Amino acid sequence: MIDTVQVVLLIVIILLTALLIAVGIQVFFILKEFRKTVKKANRILENTEAITTSVSEPMTFLSSVLFSTKAIGIVKKILGGKKGKDE
Repeated sequence: MIDTVQVVLLIVIILLTALLIAVGIQVFFILKEFRKTVKKANRILENTEAITTSVSEPMTFLSSVLFSTKAIGIVKKILGGKKGKDE
């Protein structure tokens, strides 16, 4: 009824099916861990963005204050220099 070839093929099919199921489960767990890693990386990037923003805003303010102070000094020199030449 059942030849040895059929028995061997049946055993190979069963083994391959079991192997593919095991590989599929492992891929599922790997993708689950990858998803967790991507979420952590996203949180780190969001925190870095917030820190960068909180540092850059005061620096921008200081830069504008220094620039305006420098501009006022240049204007005073220009106006003071003209008064000195007129007198």
